[in-house]
Amino acid sequence: MRFRVSSKYTILLVILLAAAGLKACLIANPVVPFNSDEAVVALMARHILQGEQPIFFYGQAYMGSLDAFLVALGFLVFGEHVWVIRLIQTLLYLGTLVTVVGIGKFGFGSIRTGLFAAALLAIPPVNVTLYTTASLGGYGEALLIGNLILLTTLWTGKLMNSFHVDRKGVAAPGIQKKLYWAVALWGLLVGLGLWAFGLTLIYSFPCGVYLVWQLSRSQAPEKDFTLLRLFLTAAAGFFIGSLPWWIYAAQNGFTRLIYELTGSAVMVDQAPYVIQIFKHLAYFILLGLPVLWGMRPPWDVLWLALPLLPFVLIFWFAILYDVFWRLFADRTTPPVVFLLVGLAIINLLAFVLTPFGSDPSGRYFLPLSIVMALLAANFLVIRRLTLGNWMWGLFALVIVYQGLGTLQTALRNPPGFTTQFNAETLVDRRYDEQLVEFLASVGEKNGYTNYWVAYPLAFQTKEEIIFAPSLPYHKDFRYTARDDRYLPYRLRVDKQEKAAFITSNHQALDDYIRTELRVLGVAWEEKQIGDYQVFFGLSRKVMPEDLGLGNTTE
Repeated sequence: MRFRVSSKYTILLVILLAAAGLKACLIANPVVPFNSDEAVVALMARHILQGEQPIFFYGQAYMGSLDAFLVALGFLVFGEHVWVIRLIQTLLYLGTLVTVVGIGKFGFGSIRTGLFAAALLAIPPVNVTLYTTASLGGYGEALLIGNLILLTTLWTGKLMNSFHVDRKGVAAPGIQKKLYWAVALWGLLVGLGLWAFGLTLIYSFPCGVYLVWQLSRSQAPEKDFTLLRLFLTAAAGFFIGSLPWWIYAAQNGFTRLIYELTGSAVMVDQAPYVIQIFKHLAYFILLGLPVLWGMRPPWDVLWLALPLLPFVLIFWFAILYDVFWRLFADRTTPPVVFLLVGLAIINLLAFVLTPFGSDPSGRYFLPLSIVMALLAANFLVIRRLTLGNWMWGLFALVIVYQGLGTLQTALRNPPGFTTQFNAETLVDRRYDEQLVEFLASVGEKNGYTNYWVAYPLAFQTKEEIIFAPSLPYHKDFRYTARDDRYLPYRLRVDKQEKAAFITSNHQALDDYIRTELRVLGVAWEEKQIGDYQVFFGLSRKVMPEDLGLGNTTE
């Protein structure tokens, strides 16, 4: 099968249309709940249009506000709607697919590899579909920026290989100029990625090593001096790209930034560090790989498209075997394979060695999905003569399997495509409109609730109804101050003369509130709406502290 120029663009267009069509179907149907993390992004975007300039995601300092600024632009054009947030994510993902094709072409020297990989990702595993449809603040940007770092790395490496001297020892000026521009762009993207989402560091480290290796192999004159100049050029680009990060550091110090970047702020496992490492490794093997390969959704141990699962598992093990064989036994293996494997190793080490490994839901494995798609696509291309028509069968098998998993997930609603992997946080969002109507009808516009109720409620009511996230949602009543992402909400509620309480799927907490209200001699009314339990009409204002709630774990 030969690809003409026109056919390449036609195939790419079909791939992009398929990906956009899937997103459109998910956005048009209520199968992706609007949860609190996404609502925080939406609220940040609204506040940006009102003049605020947040540097990081509210309440944390390892994910920048780039996503919120992009959503703000979308709100400015189309209005403040949830579908606009998903539109921004769709555009970012389409950009990711285009850059995947570029990596295939410039890394593997094969447009086929890029197109096959993009096709595998057009109808991707459920994990990828979820985190590139609903926004959690930066995963879509991280994938696109990461791919751009890879592409720029490959371009820069190619320029280094072309960086030679003539008989008089003079370097070609055209190549030299392009090389410095490429290195500056590389540094800019690495810096932008650091601010947008620290996850992009798993691209930056192996790509940096790759470029140093390429320079060492080049014929650049005065390599030590050239290395220094290239380093300074990259550093300048990095500083410009990460400027918001440095501004925040100047205002708040580096301690919090490093604390957040290394996952220390979300550390929940108190076991000895060695035990944590083994637990994280077990999480990756037992829970992470099935998510990565689309065998289960991130939030549940539910096998998807079960009849095809064994065959897909064999396929992915064959890909892993082929990669290891090429790394250790094939001298013709292109450098990009080593680069992608290095990226995968850094991703795995970052998961296993940091507190982020306590979350095996799948979000931190998104870069691995890009890596696996590229390696699988290259396998199909280079083995096409050996495989014959089996190549198309294997290619179709993976796409059909991922499509069936997506369909099975969409039909199982609730929970649908939920970003919440903890059963304690799951809320049936189909009752949100009824909740808003009820609160408006009884005049309860302020009060206290948990994190997973507070922010969707605020965005959906244009911040007319504000409930501060001051109640626990864990069954053991644990609460963390990190849930209180936006302090003005708490200050507003505390100043009101009355306040209601909203809980969700927490019978023990409901009973506790009833008991404490009786002890305080407070009369109240109750209303259950879906998963929500509303305590309203209190005879006097009661704050969480009055009930002995809101004690933090930090």
